[in-house]
Amino acid sequence: MPRLILLNKPYDVLCQFSDREGGRKTLADFVPVPDVYPAGRLDRDSEGLVVLSDHGPTIARISQPKAKMPKIYWAQVEGVPDQAALKRLCTGVLLKDGPTLPAMARLMAEPEGLWPRDPPIRTRATIPTSWIELTLREGRNRQVRRMSAAVGFPTLRLIRWAVGDWTLAGLAPGQWREV
Repeated sequence: MPRLILLNKPYDVLCQFSDREGGRKTLADFVPVPDVYPAGRLDRDSEGLVVLSDHGPTIARISQPKAKMPKIYWAQVEGVPDQAALKRLCTGVLLKDGPTLPAMARLMAEPEGLWPRDPPIRTRATIPTSWIELTLREGRNRQVRRMSAAVGFPTLRLIRWAVGDWTLAGLAPGQWREV
């Protein structure tokens, strides 16, 4: 039976089990389980759900773009996106590496029970922030950040809430559970 582990990856943690440069936190600092690997990546400056497994076909099913497994992100952005910006996210955004697939995008309230980020995001007295929920079915490098910037609302904080049917529910940063 394949192992499947859900981890709430904290901010400033590499989404790998070793660090060639040394000194940076990695998944090994949180998951003491041998022979599991992340199904996809989450940038060092992003937080949230990372799915790990010891089963190659399971990892491929989760991480391969052609599988189109939905991933839900919560992005705190600079400014308040209007309906035109949300529509552009929903229909696809042209990035330097080509157009994105259509996404689901909506404004949302700040997530309840959200843990503080260390260090906190930068704030500006004259520019409000807001939260959007984006559901993607592809996973390009820094895609959410690039999409939000392309429609005029740079991402300040990014949390992956869900991968397929799995969510962060009940997991504090650095905690994991086997499913």
